Amino acid sequence: MAEHLIRVPDLGEGIAEVELVAWHVAPGDVVKEDQALADVMTDKANVEIPSPVAGTVTARGGEVGQVLAVGATLIRIEVDGEARSASRGAAAAAPAAPAAQASKAAPPPAAALAAPIRDAAPSPVAPTAQAASAHERPIAAPAVRRRAWELGIDLATVRASGPGGRILQADLDAAPKPAPAAAAPVTAPMRAAAVPAADRRIPVVGVRRMIAQRMQESKRRIPHYSYVEEVDVTELEALRARLNARHGAARPHLTLLPFLVRALVLALAEQGRVNATFDDEAGVITEHGAVHLGIATQTEAGLLVPVLRDAVAHDLWSAAAEITRLADAARAGRIVRAELSGSTITLTSLGALGGIATTPVINRSEVAIVGVNRIVERPMWRDGAVVPRRMMNLSSSFDHRVVDGAVAAAFVQSLRARLESPAQLFIDGGAAGRDSSHSPA
Repeated sequence: MAEHLIRVPDLGEGIAEVELVAWHVAPGDVVKEDQALADVMTDKANVEIPSPVAGTVTARGGEVGQVLAVGATLIRIEVDGEARSASRGAAAAAPAAPAAQASKAAPPPAAALAAPIRDAAPSPVAPTAQAASAHERPIAAPAVRRRAWELGIDLATVRASGPGGRILQADLDAAPKPAPAAAAPVTAPMRAAAVPAADRRIPVVGVRRMIAQRMQESKRRIPHYSYVEEVDVTELEALRARLNARHGAARPHLTLLPFLVRALVLALAEQGRVNATFDDEAGVITEHGAVHLGIATQTEAGLLVPVLRDAVAHDLWSAAAEITRLADAARAGRIVRAELSGSTITLTSLGALGGIATTPVINRSEVAIVGVNRIVERPMWRDGAVVPRRMMNLSSSFDHRVVDGAVAAAFVQSLRARLESPAQLFIDGGAAGRDSSHSPA
């Protein structure tokens, strides 16, 4: 018998260390070649480390949450001499593959992260709808494996629809769920004892740790202040309903977000200081000509901020389609790193959970974030009478080093004016580069 030492691989792009975010094996486990050993996280991606040999795990090189340098011991596996020789022979016969190809990566975020994300664009290989054969290890991101384990689903029985036979979250949704175990018959009525639930310790690692670090850094370095204003969206909601009814399934369904995108583009054309980033180490403010809008998106692993690029170039329906595509990709773990960087301002909404007011945290190094609260119908005084109106609050936060209070107020009031009189979204867009494709007809 011999011991095979597996080290933390060089994942390229100047990465010097990784964080251990999950172990798939423990000492004493028998592993097969190519079986997943651990998940590690760089500042760019989640990476699954497979075993190059078959054998028995003798020791692990660290605990979840620990940071390991590239080249440090990851795990030790005991193999017999024959298996070791075979693995060496196979390695000599095949050309060495780059580390980035040898592992399946999945990435992080901008104001937060979440489901595993690939570090490269999706493979052009056509999706296959087939279950993995018995001798193959199913291809799936760590978040998908974890959820399958929680649901009691054997990944080998799941039909994969992702590129290259990768199993997606949607495939788990479509997979038959195991039948629950039958409950033991109750022979006599009894009162359940009030037993308190056990405490649960949750390590802050991986995506959640990165979210925590970024939020802490933002609050520590940026002097936030928030500005809350109520908006009457009665006319806007009526227009939205008419457009959806008119176009039906022929065009993407319009939520409130595409209208907010349009209003933001126009308001930012007037208040360019809000569409900016601040390098506080170099002492340089960059006012951006293009609006690259971050859309805060909740995923299973945490908050991600996909970026709607060149928002001015989108009409209502193309903005709706792109926002949906980005959100779906983020939640399914298909989003690529380029789609999570480069935002110049962020829009965040909790939908029906939006509350009355919020104080959103700025996505550093942007200087503003616009928060959308829920819409409620309230009695309002209009033209000498009390009438029902649909009201919504905008809760926005600004970096006081860059955006003065008067500038923030003017920006929010510009947003409010356009949302309350939605015709302005389509008749005064010349300064923002509007073309005829923005017509609501």
